[in-house]
Amino acid sequence: MYHSIAVTLSQTINHPMHLTDLQIAKATQMKPITQIAAKLGIHEETLRPYGKYTAKLPLKLIDPQRMKGKKLILVTAITPTAAGEGKTTVSIGLAEGLNKIGVQTTVVLREPSLGPVFGMKGGAAGGGYSQVLPMESINLHFTGDFSAIEKAHNLLAALLDNHIHSQKNMLNIDPRKIIWKRVMDMNERALRDIVIGLGGSAQGVPRESGFDITAASEVMAALCLANSLMDLKEKLGNIIVAYTYQDEPVRAHQLKAHGAMTALLKHAIMPNLVQTIEGNPAIIHGGPFANIAQGSNSILATKMGLSLSDYVVTEAGFASDLGGEKFLDLKCQYGGLKPDAAVIVTTIRALKSHAGVAIVNLKEPNPKAVATGLANLDKHIENMRHFTLEPVVAINQFITDSQEEISVIKGYCEKLGVKVEVCEAWAKGGEGCVDLARTVKAVAEGGLSNFTPLYHFDWSIEQKIDTIARKIYGAAEVEYSVKAKQQLRMFAKIGLDKLPVCIAKTQYSLSDDPKLTNKPTGFTIKIREFDIAAGAGFIIPLAGTIMRMPGLPSAPAAEMIDIDEDGNIIGLF
Repeated sequence: MYHSIAVTLSQTINHPMHLTDLQIAKATQMKPITQIAAKLGIHEETLRPYGKYTAKLPLKLIDPQRMKGKKLILVTAITPTAAGEGKTTVSIGLAEGLNKIGVQTTVVLREPSLGPVFGMKGGAAGGGYSQVLPMESINLHFTGDFSAIEKAHNLLAALLDNHIHSQKNMLNIDPRKIIWKRVMDMNERALRDIVIGLGGSAQGVPRESGFDITAASEVMAALCLANSLMDLKEKLGNIIVAYTYQDEPVRAHQLKAHGAMTALLKHAIMPNLVQTIEGNPAIIHGGPFANIAQGSNSILATKMGLSLSDYVVTEAGFASDLGGEKFLDLKCQYGGLKPDAAVIVTTIRALKSHAGVAIVNLKEPNPKAVATGLANLDKHIENMRHFTLEPVVAINQFITDSQEEISVIKGYCEKLGVKVEVCEAWAKGGEGCVDLARTVKAVAEGGLSNFTPLYHFDWSIEQKIDTIARKIYGAAEVEYSVKAKQQLRMFAKIGLDKLPVCIAKTQYSLSDDPKLTNKPTGFTIKIREFDIAAGAGFIIPLAGTIMRMPGLPSAPAAEMIDIDEDGNIIGLF
């Protein structure tokens, strides 16, 4: 039987190793959301409450004039490893640290997807004493944004199949060339490829289809790149769902779907206000994949934060070569955003992993392996400088890290002229990030960055891909399949060749081969084909195989999650 935790934060803060993230979250006395809103100058009547501790923020609070002079901090990381890097934990801790030194700061994050929460035991609310609350709600249904996106996506799918069946296919759609699948917010490998329309003529036209996870939906990507409700409506109308027998694209507005889809997203487009464990404001909104989409929270959420606070700390999915590059080239260009500094999160154990140390040996001190793994960190520092951004390295410290290992990183960064600080956000919250906060503030206000995108939208698709591959990945060349070359000609024909690119590749390597860790050189990026997100506004070159619908592991985290008769959830991290 689970018993409620009747301990205070002050009683437990010195013993974080004995508590789960959920226990730490439950031990925190949350403030009513009206008090959090008041810190941002928001009146109670303006809020759209979702219970006592969460609220929707109306878009009218976004004010371009108030955004001027505000500071935007991007948190990215080195190439991910199985050991994990803790980017969200550092982002929250940095925001806490900035508030501690007197800088009004809001952390702006993505929403978790339910699939991974129930699968590989991973959420997106931070950890230890660096969390956003209410943790249970955020990691589960939250305010229903994912559900609304799912419904809008599947409405389009339903209207498409209904058009073919009931409206005699007036648009001349080739059922073999339908590219719009359905989505659900769960890991379910059995639905990746399915056949629909079986059971006779009354049940529709039989064809192959499938399901993606909701975070991979183009509707999600479009919502997160929209600058207003009407902009979202236009983006949804531009979604390409299929091709005719003459290979002409068929868009959602031709099915008269975009109005109803936007109506379903009327509330989902509004960012969500919650709080950090130390009672500071946090905005959480959207959750697109960082492989096949931009991998960052919505433009509207970031602009909301910049309208209401002096600093915004935000993160991008995976490392600088994926979420970081897409944040800077897609989101910032579409949203007119200009970051003032970039934080690169690294860990001792991740660097040792890149050096080839087995995961079972990562806790053992190994300064030599750390030095070898620094090649990966070096590339991500270089990547941020390609955007004329001044990076700050944050060493996310673990209890097993030795001072000698930390000194290896510090010494290396000093030789490169890069600021570096140890971050103890997980164990100490904001207090563990004060030094990092002071350094980031100095960089952001010192005029050391002058953000410049890597490419312009009017470049050719090949030029954009080549620039990213060579500069950000470190590739020697780019190779296109016959199919990819045919698609490039088609993009030019239908006027999509001026869209930005969102390269889909593995997160586990700077290359498109997950086995090439650390800092590979001399490799070729192979573009096998393209996907289109014409509504969201980008082309997706596919380098390798990217899974749009994950499966559950052999021992899913869902098996450990339970609830007692009083409604207390247990086993959630």
